[in-house]
Amino acid sequence: MTGLQYGIIGCGMMGQEHLRNIALLPDASVAVIFEPDAGMRGLSAEAVPNAKMVGSIEELLGVEAVNCLLIASPNYLHLEQLEKIAAIRPLPVLVEKPLFTDPADAPRLAALRAAYPAPIWVAMEYRYMPPVARMIEQADEATGGIRMLTIREHRFPFLEKVGDWNRFNRNTGGTLVEKCCHFFDLMRHILKSDPVRVMASGGQSVNHLDEVYDGKPSDIWDNAYVIVDFASGARAMLELCMFAEGARYQEEISAVGPKGKIECLVPGPGRFWPEHLGEPPIAQVIVSPRDPKGPHVVEIPVDPQLLEAGDHNGSTFYQHQRFQKAAKGERPVEVAIEDGWWAVAMGLAAQQSAATGQVVTFPLAFSPNAV
Repeated sequence: MTGLQYGIIGCGMMGQEHLRNIALLPDASVAVIFEPDAGMRGLSAEAVPNAKMVGSIEELLGVEAVNCLLIASPNYLHLEQLEKIAAIRPLPVLVEKPLFTDPADAPRLAALRAAYPAPIWVAMEYRYMPPVARMIEQADEATGGIRMLTIREHRFPFLEKVGDWNRFNRNTGGTLVEKCCHFFDLMRHILKSDPVRVMASGGQSVNHLDEVYDGKPSDIWDNAYVIVDFASGARAMLELCMFAEGARYQEEISAVGPKGKIECLVPGPGRFWPEHLGEPPIAQVIVSPRDPKGPHVVEIPVDPQLLEAGDHNGSTFYQHQRFQKAAKGERPVEVAIEDGWWAVAMGLAAQQSAATGQVVTFPLAFSPNAV
């Protein structure tokens, strides 16, 4: 394989970000796009005028030039579309999170993993935000072994998406799956351990309370606390608030151990930063040893071109760089189906705990051992 010729399945808001980032990659281009929505299809044609627009996944897979795929469709379609690709032409694929939304789908996922002959990479790009990657790289040395991990996201409400599909738990898996699978993936990745117990409290307190679609009120949550115990003995906590867009930093991640603390501060999308406040903040990594005391602050600037291309602190670009190499057989997949399963399973467990007021323990009824 020489250059990558992407076939894109779904070009809504996140799909548009992928288009902008693929355009920045050397030796890669978008050959074909399948996007059912006329408005988004028009935007895609403007962004990639040389790409062919097709009316189905079958037609897209029939284009010989395509040698890798991106799935950026609504959450509830991801697994079904992967199965269709597997049956017709199983190419290397980068699939947006979450990998699935329904616990009953776990056996289908296990069957897909067992039979799919090409790389499947799950899009957990938060791993590749430059400040997060720097923190992960230095965490063990700075902490002496992480015992406590805290992730806080204070951000803007869910944005409008095609057909308002993201306003309902049934389409998304719930906020703790749709949004927070990123953070559960980070917990496992940073702690190098699997969860054993989840406790959560969450709900819909401020956003979308008066929104009704086809006679049905929106039920998507906008805030939560989640505590996760890990097999290693470490503990992690997530604090999510989606009515805090006035915050200076969107994500704040801290890890603490016997030697000290390391944290990273990640600003939100630059396009939302108020002009009257001047330049948007720059990401930081802060190391605070116990002895000698005194925090050491390092700014982690990101290429402005990458910040302009997306809302995820440059991580979409860096994710595609790695996916390219995996698609060419030059490196292993870093975020595999098993990782995607765990991120969703932790989110579903948190949703269940918050809904019932009960602790949820692993293994779940839909066991990861099947995947």
